[in-house]
Amino acid sequence: MTATTPTARSLALAVTAEEVLKAPSSATPSGPGRRAGAARPGAALVAKSLLYALLVAIAVVYIFPFLINLATSFKTDAEAASSPLSLLPQTITTAAYERLFLNSDFPVWFKNSFVVTIFVTAGRVFFDSLAGYALARLRYRGRNVVFAALIAIMAVPNVVLLIPKFLVINQLGMYDSYSGMIIPLLADAAGIFIMKNFFESIPASVEEQAKIDGAGVFRTFWSIVLPMARPALITIIILSFQGSWNELSHFIISTQSPDLTTLTKGMASLASGQLSQGSQYPLKLAAAAIMTVPVAVVFFIFQRRILNASDGAVKE
Repeated sequence: MTATTPTARSLALAVTAEEVLKAPSSATPSGPGRRAGAARPGAALVAKSLLYALLVAIAVVYIFPFLINLATSFKTDAEAASSPLSLLPQTITTAAYERLFLNSDFPVWFKNSFVVTIFVTAGRVFFDSLAGYALARLRYRGRNVVFAALIAIMAVPNVVLLIPKFLVINQLGMYDSYSGMIIPLLADAAGIFIMKNFFESIPASVEEQAKIDGAGVFRTFWSIVLPMARPALITIIILSFQGSWNELSHFIISTQSPDLTTLTKGMASLASGQLSQGSQYPLKLAAAAIMTVPVAVVFFIFQRRILNASDGAVKE
């Protein structure tokens, strides 16, 4: 009896120790750790909801002025003056749009802006990509000086260049003509800078095979490198279209004929009360609403392509 007692006690102690070791692991799921883990999904959901609510509030702040613009364009002059911030017109009328298209030079303004914008956008896509490729790939004396001059031009405010630009346009005989409106805008420093940086991100090995096959510099640029720069080209298209469509200062110093008035100059004349007396809020905001449509259409057409940067990716 006395010999078996220590063995029984040792077995009992072993069983008790095993139960004690198992106890924390079995208690962990139902303890504070489990409650904390269960609370994490709820906290993440609350944080995400607050983030979306903040984004919606910011979007409303940005969209609200445009909604006022659109609603006021369908109001009468009296209602627009008495209730400028209401989003629901009491009397919906298209008198402002009818006056713009039937009793003003608005169609001429729209045509001039469209013609200038199309040519300027096409020219900037071509010349900016050419200049960017030359700065990124070609090795010639003075290349760094040219790039430094490009950066310096980007640092100069456009208003400083208005008088020299007017003198050059007038001296070349391009004043008050489409050429004076288009040619000075066919290239811009920012577009060249964007294209240069993108071309430098493309491995030079891509062009080696074309050179081995006997392709020249322009052929390599046009057939090999340029199709790979689609995201950068889409960026240039959007920025050039928006910039030339909204340009005002250049058209002020390059034209004076009413037949060459663009939308921006026409809008400035509307602000000064050219067509009639009074506030003309519906008339002005109707013109502003129409003016925003082409830029919005171009952006929505190309926004997916500008975000798809993988189109120009290269795997080595």
